[in-house]
Amino acid sequence: MPEITRHAVEEFLFHEAALLDEWRLEEWFALVAKDGRYLVPSLDAPDAEPWEALSLISEDHAQLGSRVRQLLGKSAWAENPRSRTRRLVTNVRVLEQSGDEARVTANFAVWRFQMEATDVYVGRYVHQLVRGPSSLLFRERKAVLDLEALRPHGKLSFIL
Repeated sequence: MPEITRHAVEEFLFHEAALLDEWRLEEWFALVAKDGRYLVPSLDAPDAEPWEALSLISEDHAQLGSRVRQLLGKSAWAENPRSRTRRLVTNVRVLEQSGDEARVTANFAVWRFQMEATDVYVGRYVHQLVRGPSSLLFRERKAVLDLEALRPHGKLSFIL
């Protein structure tokens, strides 16, 4: 089996960032493996595992699917009107590989525009990717924020 290259990972991450910015959440959700997880650790314990400390977000595939449906429906009041986002993904590195899986990292900056406010979320992704039938998939999508606080609202209502 050929290795998972940095170029392939970059193309995958750039594509998924575009899907999120374009609010094509169902297409984005299709990039999450059936055993996939979405994690955003707390700001005060960014390297802790979800079972060691509270997380801002710790969702399995079913919970993430519910989040996507809520964001696309009318029940996510914090995203009504929905945020506009613009993402930059950089410094992509393949840290390790084993068969059809790779552990990768990248830096990100996400600008969020909503109701005349602009917020910037900066951090790093640490992903476990697996080769799927037609593309790479997220087995774990972890967004580690470098922020000291979630301002001004203390919430994270969209997908990093």
